[in-house]
Amino acid sequence: MGFKAPIEEYRFLFNQIFDLDDLLQTGDFGDADKEDIDFFLETMAKITEETIAPLQRAGDRHPAQLENGVVKTSPGYRKGYEVLTESGLVGISADVKYGGLGLPKLVQNALNEFVNGACISLGLNPLLTQGQIEALELFASEEIKDHVIPKLLSGEWYGTMNITEPQAGSDVGGIKTEARQIDSGEYEITGQKIFISWADADFSQNVCHLVLARLPDSPSGSKGLSLFLIPKYLPNSEGHYKIRNQLQILSLEDKLGLHGSPTAVVSYDRALGKIVGLPNEGLKAMFAMMNSARLGVGSQGVGVAEASLQSAEHYAQERVQGKNRDGKSLPISEYPDIKRILAVMRAQVFVARAICSYCAYSLDKAKMTKDQKWIDRAGLLTPIAKYFGSETGVEVSLAGIRIHGGIGYIEETGVSQYFRDSIVTTIYEGTNGIQANDLLLRKLGKNGDTVRTLVDEIIEKISSMKPDGSINVSFFLEAANKIKDVTNWLMEQSDQSSRLAGAQAYLRSIGLLLGGYFHYLASTHSDANDNKKVMALIYFKRIFPQIHILCDEVMVGCCDLDAIKFD
Repeated sequence: MGFKAPIEEYRFLFNQIFDLDDLLQTGDFGDADKEDIDFFLETMAKITEETIAPLQRAGDRHPAQLENGVVKTSPGYRKGYEVLTESGLVGISADVKYGGLGLPKLVQNALNEFVNGACISLGLNPLLTQGQIEALELFASEEIKDHVIPKLLSGEWYGTMNITEPQAGSDVGGIKTEARQIDSGEYEITGQKIFISWADADFSQNVCHLVLARLPDSPSGSKGLSLFLIPKYLPNSEGHYKIRNQLQILSLEDKLGLHGSPTAVVSYDRALGKIVGLPNEGLKAMFAMMNSARLGVGSQGVGVAEASLQSAEHYAQERVQGKNRDGKSLPISEYPDIKRILAVMRAQVFVARAICSYCAYSLDKAKMTKDQKWIDRAGLLTPIAKYFGSETGVEVSLAGIRIHGGIGYIEETGVSQYFRDSIVTTIYEGTNGIQANDLLLRKLGKNGDTVRTLVDEIIEKISSMKPDGSINVSFFLEAANKIKDVTNWLMEQSDQSSRLAGAQAYLRSIGLLLGGYFHYLASTHSDANDNKKVMALIYFKRIFPQIHILCDEVMVGCCDLDAIKFD
């Protein structure tokens, strides 16, 4: 069975949960209508199913290789890249001024999931370029925007993100790469970067690196970082990019997963580049790319989870084991424990998909309205989307291996690849622990007002709806109010360690509440099918109660952890 893009799931979300019509009618997102959006969904579904999905195993079995300083990509990746860029995927939400389509991020998020569900290794490439375009639109000079963005949109060039160094991982303030301005007004950049995804490839004319570096006499720490655009090739006298810049791919990492995506060590030796944004404000500009990528990583996790779910459901219906009391042979999908695992997997995927869509929708509303409420809402949801999407990818793909039993542990089947590919999504673009800390320290709003506003809106919406009787609304409201109580408790803690010890439990509790909200909306909508109602019931019976345990864990603080000693 091949991968099938979850097009009907997104049609339901667009039509019944998130008001796509409202976004399209404002004029802030070009001239597209619902029919145009449906065309994009159909087109990308066809591309991902027929062209991209067959590359999933090719990338895993035949990883990218470094040959004489040039990265040779996995079989079929060149064609896949060409098809994706020709489809307009890279520029779905980019400014029409530069050749983008200017469509809502709600749509971009859906299409990204299709691609990542088909082949996450290749899908990472356009995802990075989308983020780079966003950073350039916001912070680059007009000269850079006019010259570079159209090339990124066409696929002639693609973009990367260069942050990490051997001594500076999550602590970006430790970055030592140096930049020095020369007489031409350009900059020479010298240093080494590691863990650079898609640092090179053999299928594009140029690679456009965004690099964090430090100017002479800049302040120490993260406040002294500037951002530079460094192309692999520089223009000759005729304007053709043929001169090799002073950068080199030193090696490729041998990774647990994402084998088709080359992850490199890159050396810059007085490589020429241009500054993006203001000196010493590079981290601000880079965060535009990072936040775009964080939502994108969430969609990666959802895509892998969807692909693993499809594989597990298909196998469970085909695999016959044992007999019932009447002597009839049964597929394993008929056994209660297998039913339970598959049902929980499906309920989890719906939640992660809805949360990522809500984050994208909030970004669209922020762009459309300029309302601080939506700006804060998008900021709150970004770490939740990254966390929930990536964690769901790992949890569902691990469950998928277990559904397959022993054959799932055999690499030849490809089942374990989903698990291996998904793990890194919990690590890059800020580990999920960092996402939880970011939520708790920076995204809750003054005295927790941003999260309280969200929870109050959910309570008001649920309370105003006519219950269908199958879901205990009082239980839902009790959990929502408990999260508000926990938020109050966190705001009262003077010891930051006490707050951060429960950061992941707190983030997860908010995500589970959102999951209950979206399952409830889906199950009570007039267009909901029986499956939506059953999934909501499964979620509320088997997953939603975890909120109370998580909230209790948050309020433990770090008193028990303080006693731990490491030799």
